[in-house]
Amino acid sequence: MLKYSTAGESHGRCLIAIVEGLPFGLTIDEDLINTELQRRQGGYGRGERMKIEADRVEFLGGVRKGRTIGSPVAMMIVNKDCRIDTAPAVTQPRPGHADFAGMRKFGTDDARDILERASARETAARVAAGALAKLLLREAGVDVVGYVVGIGMMQIVSPWMDPAALREARDKSDTYCPDPAATEKMKLEIDAARKDGDTVGGLIEVQAFDVPPGLGSHAQWDIRLDGRIAQSVMSIQGIKSVEIGMGRDVAFVRGSQVHDEIVPGTQGRPGRASNRAGGIEGGISNGCPVIVRAAMKPIPTMMRPMRTVDMRTGEVTSASTERSDICAVPAASVVVENVVAFDIAAALMEKFGGDSLVETKQRLHQAR
Repeated sequence: MLKYSTAGESHGRCLIAIVEGLPFGLTIDEDLINTELQRRQGGYGRGERMKIEADRVEFLGGVRKGRTIGSPVAMMIVNKDCRIDTAPAVTQPRPGHADFAGMRKFGTDDARDILERASARETAARVAAGALAKLLLREAGVDVVGYVVGIGMMQIVSPWMDPAALREARDKSDTYCPDPAATEKMKLEIDAARKDGDTVGGLIEVQAFDVPPGLGSHAQWDIRLDGRIAQSVMSIQGIKSVEIGMGRDVAFVRGSQVHDEIVPGTQGRPGRASNRAGGIEGGISNGCPVIVRAAMKPIPTMMRPMRTVDMRTGEVTSASTERSDICAVPAASVVVENVVAFDIAAALMEKFGGDSLVETKQRLHQAR
C-alpha cells in the first residue's frame, strides 16, 4: 500500500514526510520535488514567512544512489524560522482557525500548542510526498496539473488544453491561473483585500491526464477513488468543499445534461462524447481525465482582526495576529495538485502492484 504521514510544527526544527510503498528502483528527481516546494511558497498575495523559508528536501532514508530501495522513504524540510519554544502564548483564538476548537479539545488556554501543527506550513511535507508520487506517475505516463480558476469574485471557465500547454500558461501567471487577463483581475481582488486589512479565497482545479481505467473500486465505500480524493483534498487547511467533474452543478440540470454518452473510440475501444463525470464513475476511473475542484476559504488571520474572547481573562478582545497571507489560493493549488497525484499513484499501485518499478511497468504495459 502506497501511503504517507507527516510530522513537524510550523516553527519547529523541521517538517518530515514518510512515504511507504514505493516500488524498488524509482529514480529520485530532487529538482522536481524542490520545484514543487518552491511553487508552494510562491503566488501573488503571500506573506512575509515565504521570504524567510527556502524549502528544499533532504532524504533521510529509503534512497540509495538516487533510487528507492523498497523501504520507507523519509524526507526532511528544515524550518529556518525555528522558535517554537520561545514564541509567545496565544490566548486570543482566531475565528476560523483551529485555535478555539483545539483549546477546548485539550483544555489549554494557549492556542500555540494547536496552531503550530494546524498551520498550513504542514502542507510543505504533503507537497514533498505528492511530488515523490509524481515521479511514479511519470513512469506510468500520467500527468497531473493544478491551477487557479477563481480568486474572490473573479472566476474563469475550466480551460481545455493539453497538459503541456496548460502548465506553461499557468507558470506564466502570478496567481497560477492559465488565463492572462483573469490573472490581472485576480491581483486586483487581492490588492483590494490587502488595502482593507482583509483576506480573500478562491477556487482551484486539478486535471489528471492519461489515468488508466479501473483505478479505485465500487466494492467498498472507503476504496472509491472519488471518495479518497475528496477526503484528501478536504483535509488541506482552508479547503471547504471538493467537487469531481461537474460537481454541485449536477443538482440543477437533467440527467441528459449530466451523464457522458459512450461512443466508438480508437483501437476498437469505446470512448466518451464528454467528461462531465470528471473521469470517475462508481468510484472507478473510466479513462477520461480526472477533474477535481476545491474551494478555499479566505485565510482566518487578518490584519483587521475579528472579535474574540481572551481565554485567560474572559474579556472580549481582538483575535491574535500571526504573520500571514492575504491570499494563499495559488499556493493551495500546488498542495491540491500533489495530494491528488498521491491518491492516483496509490490507486495505481493497488491495481498494478509490483515490488520493483520494472515489475509495475510490465503490468501497466500488459493492461494497456
